[in-house]
Amino acid sequence: MRELEVLGDGHLSLDPAEWKDFFEQELMDLVRAQVKALVEKALEGERDRYLNLGYYEHSPEFRLDYRNGYYLRNFATRLGLLEALKIPRTRHGFRTQILPRYQRHQDAVHDLVRQAFLRGISTRQVGEVLEPVLGEAYSAQTVSNLTRELDQDVQKFHRRALADEYLYLFLDGVVLKVRDAAGKMRRRVVLVACGIHRTGRRELIAYQFAFNGESEAAWTGFLQDLYLRGLEGKHLRLIVLDGGKGLRAALPLVFPAVPVQLCWAHKMRNIADKVPRREGSCVAEASAIYRAPNRRKAEQAFRQWKIAWQERRPKAVECVERDLDVLLNFFAAPEAHWKKVRTTNVIERAFREVRRRTRPMSSFTNLASCDRIVFGVVSHLNRSWERKPLPEFTHRS
Repeated sequence: MRELEVLGDGHLSLDPAEWKDFFEQELMDLVRAQVKALVEKALEGERDRYLNLGYYEHSPEFRLDYRNGYYLRNFATRLGLLEALKIPRTRHGFRTQILPRYQRHQDAVHDLVRQAFLRGISTRQVGEVLEPVLGEAYSAQTVSNLTRELDQDVQKFHRRALADEYLYLFLDGVVLKVRDAAGKMRRRVVLVACGIHRTGRRELIAYQFAFNGESEAAWTGFLQDLYLRGLEGKHLRLIVLDGGKGLRAALPLVFPAVPVQLCWAHKMRNIADKVPRREGSCVAEASAIYRAPNRRKAEQAFRQWKIAWQERRPKAVECVERDLDVLLNFFAAPEAHWKKVRTTNVIERAFREVRRRTRPMSSFTNLASCDRIVFGVVSHLNRSWERKPLPEFTHRS
């Protein structure tokens, strides 16, 4: 660290061009030096308390151990690398509790590495990206080992008790690409449950990998797990789902008394699949059904749409007509909630972030890796949503 000149008024003598370099490098070096000195003082104090001796004190009759110099250890912190930190030792092996044995990195540094990985930086790049901050590079293997430490948190998330305080439950299946043991890429379905709490807080409640796709058995097992962990549905007004046959068959077995709302976003895609692109007005006109001011007007809008398109696109009309009742159940909810509870978009938007995170990887290397990254994104979103309750739900309705 270079010597700094202090002027008579107490200000540093630096040219304007030097200020940025000073605050980015020189000042940080100074802070690290002060932190290093404080840590070394704390370590010496801890050793002396262990010996029950003051500085340079000698009491051979009661001495249980003897000072035995120091050894040096580099220690990585969020402020950077503390190089050649002096660790005091004794003849009989004093062990500090401030810096546990063999620990070379602050726990916060490990958290920073894991968060960098979960935010979309590959294991090979994390070390390079954080090296200017931490003062040393992490190898890809070290980063991989650190991310495996998330497994315990992942299992806690999957097993935690659930509060039965949700007004709306959203269910959907999402497809991710995962490599199997033979290295072949396979599409894996993830069953997802999201809820809106009575306080207006959104929460990704649970997710589970389904090896049998979105079958009735897979959804029944998933829903029963939610129920047994505490989500009995006593306050549920609606369960919003994508319309898959397996889920619709499983719901009456676990939540028979809760009304069902089919996702309008999925239904609009179904209509579009049955209509040529040149007849896009058929899809646009169908949106008038769910945009109606009440259920009676929505039913009227459907009849008008049916008259206009029955002859030309009977399959499109049929796919709406057979599900019309469960497509309009959202009208029983308070009007301020309608826009939020007529689709499962909350789940699709959440897993858009998972796909963004994994796009550079093309696929997950294994199921455990996939589980860790999904957990990381889910935890991040839940923390974010906890601070931002939906304003439509903050008033009693």
